[in-house]
Amino acid sequence: MAVSVRMDPLLESELAQAAKRRGITKSQFIVEAVERALGRNNPGELYLKVMQDMASYTVAAPDGASAEALSPTKTAIQQSLRARHARGQADYAEYLKAKGTAAGGAA
Repeated sequence: MAVSVRMDPLLESELAQAAKRRGITKSQFIVEAVERALGRNNPGELYLKVMQDMASYTVAAPDGASAEALSPTKTAIQQSLRARHARGQADYAEYLKAKGTAAGGAA
């Protein structure tokens, strides 16, 4: 369905530049903006959902590989990476917890 929109020439110029930066047409840009305004397309919510899903992701040893088969250097690197991953998960879980508390207190 075609829709005609009147806008200030300066606004239309900004629209054209923004669409060009994103590599999409002005029509696609406007449709995405309307979807966001209607709550149908919220990249922030999608990002938070993906990050929450990733916070519960655990790193396991590759199939067929045992700790005895790895060299001491590889074992040390693997342990260091697992510890770093666990710290990152814990930090993000604390962030989500604090954000949830802040959002709940502000309501």
